Amino acid sequence: MIEPEAFPLIPLPSYLQVEVSGACNLRCVMCAAPLRRDNKPEGKAYMGPELFRRVVDRMEGLGRLHLQGLGEPLLNPHFFRMAAYAAGKGARVTASSNMTLIDERSAELLIESGLRCLHVSVDGASSGTYESIRKGASFRRLLANVELLGRAKGRASSPYPSLRMTAVLMRSNLRELAGLVGLASGLGMEEVFVQRLCHSFREPALPAHYAPMQEFFRKEDLEGVPPAVIEESFERAREAAAGLGIELRLPALLPCCGEKARSRCDWPWTGIYVSYQGYIMPCCMVSTPDRINFGLAGEEDIGAIWSGAAYASFRERLSSADPPEICRSCSLYSGTF
Repeated sequence: MIEPEAFPLIPLPSYLQVEVSGACNLRCVMCAAPLRRDNKPEGKAYMGPELFRRVVDRMEGLGRLHLQGLGEPLLNPHFFRMAAYAAGKGARVTASSNMTLIDERSAELLIESGLRCLHVSVDGASSGTYESIRKGASFRRLLANVELLGRAKGRASSPYPSLRMTAVLMRSNLRELAGLVGLASGLGMEEVFVQRLCHSFREPALPAHYAPMQEFFRKEDLEGVPPAVIEESFERAREAAAGLGIELRLPALLPCCGEKARSRCDWPWTGIYVSYQGYIMPCCMVSTPDRINFGLAGEEDIGAIWSGAAYASFRERLSSADPPEICRSCSLYSGTF
């Protein structure tokens, strides 16, 4: 184990991901947000502008900032000013959204904020599938809002924010992959990024209130689905993407356990993830700071945390044959994300 006085200072990375909102207006079946308990004491589950500026200002050489977490970023009333602040400091700012809260004015503000790319979360190509996964959402409203943003970009003669579809692949939507590619093309999106479920929530030290996520993973993960069934859906999606000129990213189906750990996950060396309360975490995959965190950005120097003993120990274990328990059930670590 690395002794506190033995590790060198490590330059801060150029990539930062900030969970500006810890709450969501939907109840997505694959998300741990409804189960989290870390937002109750504050009474509001979003990052304030002062803490945001403090985090951004301390990230010298910040090149990329992604506004995403378990919550819906547009629920933060300061979202547009936050994006504009970081963009004004030279960062390439992107965000993820379920696009259910957009109206004419917010569409204009998305453009004016300097946001370069908006990742739109869509997990079904039909209303039945989409609304069964994104509970509380309307498929028709989603399509209307994306089109609304497209018209606003046209009026402003702006190519930004560009649009990218992200989809979480589950048994429920496996057969709609080709449909998602067609939907993305029709909505003027450039890419479809398909990922597996992030984490199985199987670590022994898992807080008890996250247990429902273990059961959901067991029911919806692709493990156990015949490879031929998966490959058939993948191939139809590839053909659709090739025909429509859409960039398509599909996840791996088998773990890459033979590769070195850092080649599978370099988060603790290349990026910082900050929760809406200011907790610095090793990555976005662990979801919540009550599972693991290295300290509060608002109370400690980010550089000191980044180069500190806890982070150093975590990196050392992640590079070894005995990774941290929370990493062992992570799809990024296994290579199947």
